[in-house]
Amino acid sequence: MNKKLIGMLQPSMRLYFILLIVFAVCTLFFGKDNWPLAAAEIAVIALLLVYTRYSSRKRAEELLHYIEHVASDMDTAAKSTLTVTPLPVVVFSSVTGNILWSNRRFLEITGEREHIFEISINDVLPGFSAGWLIEGAERAPSPMEIRGRKYSMFGGTFNLGGEADSSDRFVITYFVDVTEFESVREEYGLSRPVFAIILLDNYDELLHGMVEKDKSALLSAIDDKISVWAGGRSGYLCKYDRDRYLHIFEWRHYDSVIRDKFSLLASARECAGTAGIRASVSIGVGFGGGSPEADYTFASEAVEMALSRGGDQAVVKNGQGFEFFGGRSAEVEKRTRVKTRVMANAFGRLLDDASSVYVMGHKNADMDALGAAVGVCCIARSRGKKARVIIDLDRNMAGMIVSLIRESESIGDIFVNARDTSIERDAESLLVVVDTSRPEEAERGDLIPAFGRVVVIDHHRRAATYIEGAALNFYEPYASSASELVTELIQHLVEQRDVHKQEAEALLAGIVLDTKSFSIRTGSRTFDAAAFLRRIGADTVSVKRLMQSDFAAAMARYEIVRGARMYRGAIAIAASQGAVDRVVIAQAADELLNIAGVQTSFVASQNEGGVFISGRGIGGVNVQLVLEKLGGGGNQSTAGAQMRDVSLEGAVSLLKDAIDKYISEAESESGKEP
Repeated sequence: MNKKLIGMLQPSMRLYFILLIVFAVCTLFFGKDNWPLAAAEIAVIALLLVYTRYSSRKRAEELLHYIEHVASDMDTAAKSTLTVTPLPVVVFSSVTGNILWSNRRFLEITGEREHIFEISINDVLPGFSAGWLIEGAERAPSPMEIRGRKYSMFGGTFNLGGEADSSDRFVITYFVDVTEFESVREEYGLSRPVFAIILLDNYDELLHGMVEKDKSALLSAIDDKISVWAGGRSGYLCKYDRDRYLHIFEWRHYDSVIRDKFSLLASARECAGTAGIRASVSIGVGFGGGSPEADYTFASEAVEMALSRGGDQAVVKNGQGFEFFGGRSAEVEKRTRVKTRVMANAFGRLLDDASSVYVMGHKNADMDALGAAVGVCCIARSRGKKARVIIDLDRNMAGMIVSLIRESESIGDIFVNARDTSIERDAESLLVVVDTSRPEEAERGDLIPAFGRVVVIDHHRRAATYIEGAALNFYEPYASSASELVTELIQHLVEQRDVHKQEAEALLAGIVLDTKSFSIRTGSRTFDAAAFLRRIGADTVSVKRLMQSDFAAAMARYEIVRGARMYRGAIAIAASQGAVDRVVIAQAADELLNIAGVQTSFVASQNEGGVFISGRGIGGVNVQLVLEKLGGGGNQSTAGAQMRDVSLEGAVSLLKDAIDKYISEAESESGKEP
C-alpha cells in the first residue's frame, strides 16, 4: 500500500503528452511520406491519454480505499466523520501540496466543478498555509475567507503505513463555516464602549474677572466646540460637572478619533476670556478594561495623567499602558495656594503617624533633588521625626550640598548611603520620593514596595511609568523645581526660625539650578519661594559658590559647545567623544542656549552606564516629548534620557529620528504637510 500511495504522488503526465503531440506534428510536417507514421503516433497518444485518465480515476479510488482502511480500527462515528461528513474535507501531500482526495462539499465551497486530484492546494485556495498543521496544531490560528464565506480550519497529519518519514506525510483538513459567528464577533468588538472624559483644565483662570453674561457666552462656545468634536459618532455626551464632560462612543470610531489627533485640543484654544487667556482642555480616554466600570476608571486615570503632565493634551489608557497626544503648547501657570495648603496638611498628618521617615531623589541626585530632600528632613524635624536621606554618596551631582549639610552641627549627618542594604523600616515607616515619579529612576526604586506608605513630590510631567499606590501625590508640572514645592510646604508646616541657613541655601540652590538662575520655567510663585528663603537666611553668594564648577569641568563644557552642530533650523546637537560627568553635559546644554539662533539644545555623552542625553529648550520644541521617545522624561524645557547598549553615534542617530518624528507630528497636528 505504501508503494501505491507513493506512486500517486508522482508528477502529472500532462507535460509528456504535450511533448508527444509536438513530435507527432513534427513527423507530419517534416516529411511528405511520413503521414502514416504520424497518424500512428497520434493514435497511440490518444490510447495513452484514455489509459492515463482511467488510471488516475483508479488511483483516486485506491486512495479512498486506503483512507477507509486507515480508519478500519475507528468506531462507526469516526468513520462517518471522515468519509460521509457534511463538512468540507480535503487530503493533500505535505511535500508537494497536491490534493489527493476531497469530498463533494469541498468542491462546492471552492466552486470547483470537476475532481481536483493532483492539483495544488494553493491553486484551489490561494493564500492557504499548512504551517499550523505541520507544527502540530489542530486548529488554524485564524479563519480563512473562501468565496465570501469564512471558515475555521481543523486537521492533522498522518504518515504512510505508520512510518515516521516526514517526506511521506499526508494532511487532512476540515472546514467549518463560521461566517455568522465571525460577523457577530466582529460586531461585538466594534460595539465595545470607549469612555472619554473631557476636562476644561483652566476653568477658574479662564473665567476670572468676567461678568456672568460673558461667562455664559464663553462656556456656551466651549460646549459647542465639544459637541461638534463628539458629533458624528452616534455616541453619548453629557456635562456632569461645571468643567467636566463624559463622552461614550463605540470602538468602531476610535481610529477616526486618533486620525483626527484630538482636534478638540486646538479648537478649544480658539475660545478666549476677556483677559486673553485661551481655553485649555485635557482629554482622558479609557478602554479595554473588561467592563464599563474599568473603562471609566482608565479614562479617569488618563485625564489625571494629562493634568499631571501640564494639561492641554489627550492621554489614552488601556490594559497595555498610556499613549500621549498633544501637550506641545507653552505651559501656563495654573497653581493655587489652596491646593498647596491641602497637600501640606495631608503631608503633615502622614509625618505625624510615621515611625520613621526616609527621603530619596533620583539616581545621580542633582541639587534640586537633594535640596528638596533636605527640605523634607527640615519639615520632619519640626514635627519631632528624624528623617534620613538615601543617596549614593559616591555618584551624585550635589557633593557641595552634602558637604554643606554635614558641616552643620545643628543638622548633623542625615545621609544614608544608597548602597547600604541595612535600611531599617517597619510597617509605619514613610518614604518620600522627590524630583521623580518613576520607580526605575529613583535612587533605590527596589525599596519603594517595601514601604507601606509613600509620598511623591515632583514637578516633572508624569511619564507612562510612575509610582502607583502612593498615599500622597504632590504633582505640579507648572512648578520650576521640586525645591520650590518643598519650600511652599515649609511655609505651611514650619516656623521660620526652625529652618537652618544651610537648609534654606540647599533649597535655593535647587531652584536656581532648575530655573537656570531664574531665566526659564519661572513663575510668580518661584520668586515668592526664593524671596521666602532669602528672608530666612539663604545667602545668594553662598548659593553661587555651590553652583561653581572646577576648571577642568569648564574646559570640558566649552569643548562640547565648540563641537556642536545645528540641525533642523534652531536645534543644536553636540556629542562628547570622551566620558564626561552628567553635570558637565547639562551645563553644556544650558550654555548652548546662550547662542543667538539656538532655541533647543541636546548634548550626548557616553559613559560606563550608557549614553546620556541632556535636552534644554526655550521655546519651539518640547524636549520632554522628544526624549520620551528614547525612554527619557522631564518637562517642556528640561529633560534627559539614558540609553543602554547603543553607541554614541547610534544614540545621536536615534535622537535625530526622534526630533524628525516630533516635528512631523507637530506639523501634522497643526494641519501643515510635514
